[in-house]
Order: sequence, then C-alpha cells, then structure tokens
Amino acid sequence: MAGGIFSPLGSCSELEKANCHPLVCLLCHEPYQHPCLLDCYHNFCASCLRGRASDGRLRCPLCGHPSVVRGGTGLPPVDRLLQFLVDSSADSEEDVQCANCDRCCAKAELDTMYFCNTCGQPLCAPCREETHRAKMFARHEIVSLSKRTKDIHKKCPLHEEPYIMFSTEKKSMLCINCFRDMQGESRAHCIDIETAYMQGCQRLDQAVMAVKELQTSTCEAIVLLKAMIEEVRNSASEEEAAINSLFGRMQEQLSERKKTLLKAVQSQHEEKEKAFKEQLAHLASLLPTLQVHLVTCSAFLSSANKAEFLDLGYQLMERLQRIVKLPHHLRPAQTSKINSEYRAEFARCLEPLLMLSPRRSVVGSASGIGPGIAGTNMLPGSQCSKTLMVPSCPPAGDKMSTSPMVRKPTMHRYISTKVLLAEGCETPFAEHCRNYENTYRMLQTEIQGLKDQVQELHRDLTKHHSLIKTEIMSEILQKSLQMDVQIAAHYSAVEMMRSVFEEVWEETYQRVANEQEIYEAQLHDLLQLRQENSCLTTITKQIAPYVRSIAKVKERLEPR
Repeated sequence: MAGGIFSPLGSCSELEKANCHPLVCLLCHEPYQHPCLLDCYHNFCASCLRGRASDGRLRCPLCGHPSVVRGGTGLPPVDRLLQFLVDSSADSEEDVQCANCDRCCAKAELDTMYFCNTCGQPLCAPCREETHRAKMFARHEIVSLSKRTKDIHKKCPLHEEPYIMFSTEKKSMLCINCFRDMQGESRAHCIDIETAYMQGCQRLDQAVMAVKELQTSTCEAIVLLKAMIEEVRNSASEEEAAINSLFGRMQEQLSERKKTLLKAVQSQHEEKEKAFKEQLAHLASLLPTLQVHLVTCSAFLSSANKAEFLDLGYQLMERLQRIVKLPHHLRPAQTSKINSEYRAEFARCLEPLLMLSPRRSVVGSASGIGPGIAGTNMLPGSQCSKTLMVPSCPPAGDKMSTSPMVRKPTMHRYISTKVLLAEGCETPFAEHCRNYENTYRMLQTEIQGLKDQVQELHRDLTKHHSLIKTEIMSEILQKSLQMDVQIAAHYSAVEMMRSVFEEVWEETYQRVANEQEIYEAQLHDLLQLRQENSCLTTITKQIAPYVRSIAKVKERLEPR
C-alpha cells in the first residue's frame, strides 16, 4: 500500500491527471481501506496516513492544511459515509450466488436476482417462483437485489426493534422503545421515517445546489486565475523587454554624456594647470630677486658708514618700494576644484527617458478609465494595480476609450485623497478632490445598483429559468446609457481642469528646483570658502620663515 508515501501531491495539475474516482485514494490509487476524513474534508486510507502525524497534528498531503488528531493511533476519525459507499460498491461488484440452488449470477444478470430480507439470503428468479411461493414464505419480504435492506440499518441495535421514527433534534432513527424512553419535549422533534426521508432529500437537494454553485464559482475562479497567471507572465515579459530597452538607451545616453564630461574635465584640467604653472614660474623668478635684495640690504647696512648710508640708502629704499609695488600675483587666480556638474548632466540626459519632468508624470497618471474598460474584475483583497480587464465595445471616436488606464487602484487613490483632505490645506486641488469624491460616490452607487439588477436577472434567467420582461431590460439599458453620458461628462469636466493644475504644479516644481539650486550653491560656496582658507593657511606657513629672517635683520638695525 501507500503507507510509505510521504511526499505531498505537487500541484493541482497532478490532481487533474490523477484518477479522481470518488472511491479511490489519491495517494495509493486503490479503493479506500478504512477511509479517514481530515479537517479540510479530504479523504485518504488509514494506512496512507499512518506515521504522518507530528505533535498531534497531521498535515494534508494534498492541500497542506493541518488537522488535529486525537488518540494514540495518530489518525483522524473514519469517514462512515465514505465507508458505507465503499462497502456498497464492493457488495455490488461481488458475484452473487443463490442461497437455494447455489447458482452463480454474473454482473450482467444482477437485475434478475432477488433478495429475501426476512431470510437475509439472495434468490434467483426460478427459486423465487418455485420455493418462495409456498404458504410458509407468504410473509417474507422479497425485493430486488439492488433494493435489498441491510439489517444494520433496519433494526435498532439496542432493542432489536425496527425503526419507526426519526429525531430531527438528535439526527438519529428511533424504534418504539427509544421513542417511549424519550422526554416529552424531545418527542415533539420526532417524525416518521417516510417524512424524515422526504425532508432529508429536500435538504440534501438544497445542499447539493449550494455545492454546485460553489463548484461553478470555483471553476470560474480557476479560469480567471489561469488567465491572470498568463497575463502576469505576459506582463513580466513586456516589463523585462521594456527594462532592457530602457537600460540600453540609458547606457547609450550615459556613455555619450560620459565622454562629453570627461572631455570637459580634461579641458578644465589643462586650463587650470597651465594658469597655475605660469603663476608658479612668475613667483619662482621673483623669489631670487627678493632674496638678492634682502642680502644686499643686509650687507649695505653692515658695511656702509653714515655718509655712505645717507648717499645710497634712499636709493636702496626707493628700489625696495618699487619692487613691493610691482603687480605680483601671489593669490591663485582660480580654484583648484574641477566641477563638471556631472550629477545634473547625467540627470538631464536621463530626463527624457525616465519622464522626470512634472508635466509628463502628471499626464501619465491623471488619465481615467474609459467606458470601454470594466474595472470590476480585480479579485477582492488584491493589491496589485494591474488587473485582468475585460474590454467592451466603445463607441468610435470616444476620447475616454483611447486614454491610458489609471496606474493606481481606486482604493489607493481614495486613501491618498483622504490624507490630502485631512491635512486641512485649502488649495484649489483640495477643493477639486472634495467635489470629485462626492460626484464619484454618487455615480458609483448608481452603477452598483444597476449591477445588482443585472446579476439578479441573470440568476433568474440561468438558474431559475424565469421569464424576464423585455421592458425591464430596456429600462436597465436606458439607465446604463444615461450613466455612460454622465460619466463621460464628468470625465470631460475633470479633464478640463488639467491645464489649471498643470500651471500650479509647474510653479511648484520651479520653486522646488530653485530651492534645490540655492541649497546646492550654499554648500558649494562653503566648500570654496573652506578651500580658500586652506590655501591661505598654506601660504602663511610658507612665508613664515622669510618674516622671521626679516625680523632678525631689523633687530640688527635697531641699535644704529
């Protein structure tokens, strides 16, 4: 058997391919042997489930739903209903032998066999005519073999009396003694077997109808989910192709802009390096001149007397003053920072591809659903904005039918609108949203009413086979056309507000862009100021030795 099978069924497709006979186990593919019922209402043989329980729980091999098992066996309770069907099927497939003449009857001849409920034995047609026609068998109950009654379902096991009543309270059959032993209040819930059978058949028919409806809904849901899986697959392929295409174009644009930026950086580098080298050469030629004049001044002071000093000293002082007054470029003429604004340049080259401008994003997200698109096919609870849409036949030239679909679901838009209105900012757009929500809620209520009427008529037509008056359908169709006109008018009114809001959004975008530019400029100015201070510190450290040397010379001159 399948007691050693511990791998669950892979998928529903395997279940469809498997043998789905109601009396055959899905694990061992053999007729049920002691079928057990799990909490998920799946049945398996007891031997197939033995050893699968862990910590008092048994996971269904088909759907994975956990079931609580009690007792030391580690198995769920036996399904009595399925066991009855299995036993009945086994009895009908057995070779029947007449109890009187031992004649075996083939399966094709079972309709010619009889069964004596009194004797509890099968009879062939000749024996029924020859033996059970005697007076001693006059009171025996003889029925067709297919309609025989089993003793276990005919007599009460406690009192050995035939069943005569049925308790609707306890859902059990009662013999005369069981009925007498019941209390007076419980007897009010007792009916005869025939009435209970008729009521049970009616309730079973209702339950079967409910299951059939669930089966139909399940099949429709399966078809829908398969279609959505295919749509997801196609959408993923399209998205991958779009990503690859966009990425390729982005790479091309970035590569071209990269070459341009590198050339600009190289040009700035050569220009700044040339300017710094020229200034460095000028200062390098100035430094020996200064050193020579300092040494000359020191030697003149140490060797000249008063007359020589007065004769040549003023000439030396005028020369030193003229040297100091010459235009010497001691400070760098420009910063050493090379700035190509590569972030802004890269963003500017990607802007047409990514549609980063506010006007394009507004156009792409402000479109509505046209009358040719039914947006009610999204599964409940789904958070995905791409749903399986069922297109209808829109009128030719309809502006709404050519508009792109809304990217955000209605619930997301509703929550975003509530947050916007809760902020309390009285802006033109907030007032527009408040008016829009009121009109949209009214249109949605009327559409829902029409949908309910159509669903009810469809149910009456398909399930109850009721005749429907054509006037009702004409009235619903007329209302639907009127609603289409109202929705189109409201759509046009909202569309006319686009230019007004785009101007506001453009101003807001420009203000934000200016603020961002000012902020970046502030950071740049601080960095430039810090760099100038760093250069000043470096120059101060470099001229400090010369200042100290001149101070020493001054100390020598002070005594004179």
